Amino acid sequence: MSTRKIATSTFWQLGSQITMAALSILTVKFVAVGLSKELAGNYNSAYGFLQLFGILADFGLYAVAVREVSRSDRKEDVLGALIILRSLMLVLSLSAALIFVWLVPMWKGTPLPLSVTIASLVPFFTLLAGIIRTVFQVNYKMHFVFIAEVAQRIFTVIFIGLFILFGIRGSHDLQILHMFLFIGGVGAFLLFFLSLTYGNRLMKIRPHWDKDLLKKLAQSAAPFGFAFLCMALYRHFDVTLIALLRPDFELQNAYYGFVIRMADMGFLIPTFLLNSTLPILSERDANGEDTRKLLGKTLLIILILGSVSLLFSVIWSRPLIQLLTTDSYLSTPLRPGSDTALRLLGIPMLLNGIVLYGFYVLLTKLKWKRLVATLLVGAIISLGLNLWLIPIHGFVGAATVSIIVHVFLAIVLFIEGAKAMPFTISAKNYLQWIAFSLLLAAGLWIVRPLLTNEIYTVIALVCSILFMGILVWITGLKKALL
Repeated sequence: MSTRKIATSTFWQLGSQITMAALSILTVKFVAVGLSKELAGNYNSAYGFLQLFGILADFGLYAVAVREVSRSDRKEDVLGALIILRSLMLVLSLSAALIFVWLVPMWKGTPLPLSVTIASLVPFFTLLAGIIRTVFQVNYKMHFVFIAEVAQRIFTVIFIGLFILFGIRGSHDLQILHMFLFIGGVGAFLLFFLSLTYGNRLMKIRPHWDKDLLKKLAQSAAPFGFAFLCMALYRHFDVTLIALLRPDFELQNAYYGFVIRMADMGFLIPTFLLNSTLPILSERDANGEDTRKLLGKTLLIILILGSVSLLFSVIWSRPLIQLLTTDSYLSTPLRPGSDTALRLLGIPMLLNGIVLYGFYVLLTKLKWKRLVATLLVGAIISLGLNLWLIPIHGFVGAATVSIIVHVFLAIVLFIEGAKAMPFTISAKNYLQWIAFSLLLAAGLWIVRPLLTNEIYTVIALVCSILFMGILVWITGLKKALL
């Protein structure tokens, strides 16, 4: 029954992400078509800049919230205290972001400060909705999250799409940029409103001031908050560094920013799987039950998802970028484009799942010192290499650094996670995963020359879902995952 709950919860989240990914394709497409490259670069830079402060505002509270609420017999009080902590962190973090962006000398006179100010509505309401998401996670009612997230994205697509419908193309008008950002903020508010409405059906959601409980939760979250900050530095700070270190940052982040948003989708899927696994994993571990098979299945799914992300990013990079943006974002003999960035970031998308696996295992065992130390080293490596390579190679340098850091973190955290909580995967399962990956790679390679326009690419993406289902069946992975 527990495994079925995990599977149902994960599938609702996957369904949400697949639907949102399809809608995001339209959003990214509309932004790329509607704005000039310079304004698209500002659009991407604004969200990239806020990523760091958004993760700082998260403070590790969501991961701790799932664990604490699932274990507590005072669920409403714990959630209420978490809401207060999240609100305080949001105000502090986003205030710091706005002060910083308005004071940086090289950004004065550019559209970036006002763009960040408007875009800050998105992390504000999204993170408030995120703490409410705990209610659905621990009760395994993730279909409510599906409704809220998809409604948010539909709203954004429709209203940005109206500008394209009315003839906006490659606009240099700052008002259009600001409207696109504001629509995103209103969509985030819709997400928060629906989450609060549905969440109150399952649990009373009210702020709860309890000094001792707040102190306990803050102490539990602080190590993981620092760990998430380190993750933000190596995963998202490169966009801001490009804006600080490159005079052509608008064009650099135009090419790179859209791909970062695609990569984020690949990063989120294993996160949702692990969020679904965490409550039951914590419960079984607390009861002294054997968790090796559960961890083995979880890791096998992560490897499958990672290889899918890698293969699509590498083999279909050009048609995917044509679908998501326009031909002007593709590489030429004179300069790298978004398809180059996507090929490079395919490797971190594979390795990120392994990094997160180690992260969540160490979270379950409360081994935060090893986790924080490893992520801090990764952040330092990322910062140092980016300061060297971004001025020379721009976003190609940033993507290369991401590969190096993810290789390091995947190796170290996988070893640490296996020591903390052993898992069981048979040699047969590994061979089945390899066979699945090789057959998928062959299929994508054969079809690639046929993807000459956006319609063919969409059809091929739909068919590829069926193809992967067939591969799961013929390789025997279906039995391994049940």
